[in-house]
Formats: sequence, C-alpha cells, structure tokens
Amino acid sequence: MRKGILAKVILALIFAYLFFPIVATLLFSVATRWSTTILPEGYTLSYYHQLLTSSEFIHSLLRTVFASFATIILSILLIVPSLYLTIVYFPRLEKLFEILSILPFAMPGVILAIGIIQMYSNGPIHITSTPWILIGSYFVLILPFMYQAINNSFRTINVKALTEAAIMLGCGKLETFVKIIFPNVLRGVISAALISVSVLFGEFVLANLLVGDNYETIQIYLYKLQKVDGHLANALVASYFLVILFISLLLIWLAFRNQEHQGKNNSR
Repeated sequence: MRKGILAKVILALIFAYLFFPIVATLLFSVATRWSTTILPEGYTLSYYHQLLTSSEFIHSLLRTVFASFATIILSILLIVPSLYLTIVYFPRLEKLFEILSILPFAMPGVILAIGIIQMYSNGPIHITSTPWILIGSYFVLILPFMYQAINNSFRTINVKALTEAAIMLGCGKLETFVKIIFPNVLRGVISAALISVSVLFGEFVLANLLVGDNYETIQIYLYKLQKVDGHLANALVASYFLVILFISLLLIWLAFRNQEHQGKNNSR
C-alpha cells in the first residue's frame, strides 16, 4: 500500500516538473504584469491578437510546417521501401544501414551546416539559402529517429513470410508492399513522424546557418522576437506548442484508426 502511494507521489512530482515550465509560459504570455507576485497581476489576450494578426508569424509557421512535413514525407518515401528491400532481398546490407543511421549523432548541427554550405555554395548545384537545402539537412537530422522507429516496426512482423505468402496467392511485389506490408508498419511510421515533428519544430542551428532570413522559420522568428518583447515570445512558444499538440493528436488518431481498420479486416 505504501509503495503504491509513494509511486503515485513520485509520478505526480515528475508530471509537475515537466508541466510547470509549460504552465509558466502560458501564464506569462497572458500576463499584463508579473514581477513581484506568485501569479500575474492581470490577464490579457492582446499579445495573442498581435501575434495572430502578424503576417510574419503566419508565414514563418507555414514555412516550418512545409519544411517539416516535406522532410518527413521524403524520409518515409526513401526509408520504408529501402528497409523493406533490405530485409527481404538484401539482408547483408542491414549493418550498413545501421551504421549510416547513427552517423548524424556524430555530426553536430554547426559542423553539418558548415559542410553543406561548403559543398553547395559553389559549383553546378547552387541551392544554399533555399528551403530545399533545409529539407535535405533536416532529412539527415531525423534519419536516426525515422530509421529506428520504422525498423522496430518491421521487426514486429514476419516480413519475409508475409511477402512470400502474398506472392504465392497471386499478388505482385509492388501490390504486396503497398497493400500488405505498409499498412502493417504504418503505426511505426506514424510514431517516427511524431518524434520527427517535435525535433524539427525545435531545430534552430541548421535553419539559422543555412537559410537565415531568406527562409524565416518559426525558430528564427522566435529568436528575433525574444529580443523585442518577452510576452510576445512566450505567446509564440505557446502557439506553436499548440500546433505541435494538434499535429501529434492528428497523427495518433490516424494510428488508432489504422489499428481499428486492421482489426476489422482480421476479424473478417
């Protein structure tokens, strides 16, 4: 009994530790004055109105959403088929994929950005200061998270057996992948997308060094805004936290919907 109470107390303290900064940010974003009291002396939504009516904020948010989702879609299109082909047809390449997937951990953002600038600032391929170079660098950044989550999802099913059974029943190789394999690993793909969204929305170094003001993302806009007004900066943090929360809930809903759909198909 005492162990159960102690576990609940520890869990409550952990949640309080995690959520206190979020609550403090939300309070400061609606506070008129908060300096000598425990709670704000007054509340206002004028900072949110000022932020949401700013075209600069809307554009920076849309740029971040575009760059993030373009990167995630590109990663899915490249990593999922590559892993499938490796597991089923080229198992000897699995070690190579594992090594490549952990390389980004050995490259800090500053080093990666400088290397990309040196490679693409001159020569026939000149794509610096564009969203495309940002998407390419984001792909490298989230590669470990995408690879591990999707690979773990592949390991939960017998890919070779499913492929062989589908082909024996008359399915083509492409049809087998699209209609059988991909739906079974979709939950892992969505989990990888969730992790990637949180990573990319909080990334600043690559965006600042590679594109800067030429393609102002929400992180660069926040960096500029915090020098102007702390209340507006906190309102911005709270706003894109809510955007990330909405995207996460949408992806979770898609994952559960896919699981329910698979359950209905299995019951048939």
